[in-house]
Amino acid sequence: MSKKRIIISAVLIVLLAGLVYLQFREWRRFNWHVFFERTQDANAIYLATAVALIYVDYVLRAIRWKLFLKPVCEVSWRRLLAPTMIGFTGIALLGRPGEFVRPYVIARKENLTMSSQMAVWAVERIFDTGAFALLVALDLVLAPSLRSLPHYEGFRNAGFILLAGVVAMSLFLFLLYRNTEGMALWAEKRFTHAPHFAHRTALRIREFGSGLRTIHTVGHFFKLLGISMVVWLVIAASYLQVVHAYGGELGRMHISQVILLMGSAMIGSVVQLPAVGGGTQLATIGMLHYVFDVRPESAASCGMMIWLITFMMVIPVGLILAHREHISLRQVTQDVASVAEVEPERAP
Repeated sequence: MSKKRIIISAVLIVLLAGLVYLQFREWRRFNWHVFFERTQDANAIYLATAVALIYVDYVLRAIRWKLFLKPVCEVSWRRLLAPTMIGFTGIALLGRPGEFVRPYVIARKENLTMSSQMAVWAVERIFDTGAFALLVALDLVLAPSLRSLPHYEGFRNAGFILLAGVVAMSLFLFLLYRNTEGMALWAEKRFTHAPHFAHRTALRIREFGSGLRTIHTVGHFFKLLGISMVVWLVIAASYLQVVHAYGGELGRMHISQVILLMGSAMIGSVVQLPAVGGGTQLATIGMLHYVFDVRPESAASCGMMIWLITFMMVIPVGLILAHREHISLRQVTQDVASVAEVEPERAP
């Protein structure tokens, strides 16, 4: 492990320890018996449905990657499903380095360049971010079921800000699509005092631009946007199944409230450790308890269950598929670094 990664991991551990301390200091009367009782009483059928929905989500992601590849090559989404699940297993087990497992495996399997798949990965992140931000923003602005929540006006104002951010990002991406090389050259000149940073920034701009150029028609764009929205709606449906599995106050939650809960989980994911998580669970638990007024024991059990199902449940199948494809996740992360050195500037 590099010195930089050790420092980052240490900082994350300290942050998570602080968050855990602050969270549970407020719950001095936390009843572990009730926590285990609530977990055992969760409806297994609802939880199984939540798992099934998450696996449907991986199918949708494979279909979307197929659409990204269409201008380059024709490939069945079924061929992309295994790399997709292996890739998300890599993220769950390895953290950020696992992000590059999926592009690498697809590039190797379909005889494509790593740089071309990194471009697809980059534009996929754009669609994921934009679709999720749009979904949460519309939820905050339009959903009537949120009006009874504490600090509703603050949530609603955040929704308007988020909508403005989506518009600004869309404008930036349009300009990037029209003039990728010009923006990359501008970045290199602007940061000449920091050559390494300038090079990496220009490289990222070219990656995003290359990915955007895989979108050739307006119809293609809206098809990708539509499937990206469905991806997040399916995840929201999985969340809903989990919270309804607990019954009581959780069983009365609406889809609009669950989308807000997803938003908190995404914010919490900024502070994550490989295979352990941390930020996502704490953000979800805190939102359930402090905003939706769920008992601490139920909130903790539900928050942990959401994380296990939506983030970790891919691991068993992903490892089986990796074994079948003769793929070592750790070896892949090492290979990705060497490939990046060989072909950082190659066009897709």
